[in-house]
Amino acid sequence: MIRVERREGGIAWVVIDRPEARNAMTFAMWERLREVAVELDADPQVRVVVFTGAGGEAFVAGTDIAEFRAFDGADDGVAYEKRIDAVIGALDAIRVPTIAAIAGACTGGGVSIAASCDLRLAARNARIGVPIARTLGNCISVRNVARVGALIGLDAVKALLLTGALLDAEAALRAGFVGELADDVEALHARAHELAASVADLAPLTLRASKEMVRRLRAAAPLPDGEDLVRLCYGSADFREGLTAFLDKRRPHWTALRQAQDDGS
Repeated sequence: MIRVERREGGIAWVVIDRPEARNAMTFAMWERLREVAVELDADPQVRVVVFTGAGGEAFVAGTDIAEFRAFDGADDGVAYEKRIDAVIGALDAIRVPTIAAIAGACTGGGVSIAASCDLRLAARNARIGVPIARTLGNCISVRNVARVGALIGLDAVKALLLTGALLDAEAALRAGFVGELADDVEALHARAHELAASVADLAPLTLRASKEMVRRLRAAAPLPDGEDLVRLCYGSADFREGLTAFLDKRRPHWTALRQAQDDGS
């Protein structure tokens, strides 16, 4: 579930609360997160929003892979990526400053949620990446690649996607994905609250204008269409194999690369 805690000083905490599943998002949770973003954006009492995960072992471990069972082909993948883009867009459009307090696993869609925030803090147990090349065999949208690339550079995003590697907290700090580290979850939440209170005390219109300027600058360069690439992955036998293998708790048996080699490409 998505839980909203309202605190003194106009600070709202949005807690992704499904620790038994490492806060993996169901489709219903994604939709609720979009609704929460719209609600908080419209609330004149809110000055800062903090996003975090319950339990201390995960921020968000992507989408619950069991949710993909009903997918029947590329159209489902395209629709899904568009829905995720809409959620992340709603988070990005929140008029007040947003802070991601990251502990534990921040993977897949969790990276996109964190990247949509204006400020990011992490506990030293944080692990950040998009390991879909060794799990599900899908891809993420061009828009979300660009969003993370704006933080750490496109070559760094490419390396994460091509290797399936996870950055530890120190590496995420060096890469510029997070701005500060805290020793543990308790210290992380204390620092996130301290930072939120400090930001909430600043001139709200200046903050709003500054955030909107950056958003407009990023939106000024049109993105290329990537639907063909989403179709390539979600419409493949490898996606079905990745899904089945993950649910069966076995290694996937990829076929597309071998087929390409057999074809001489």
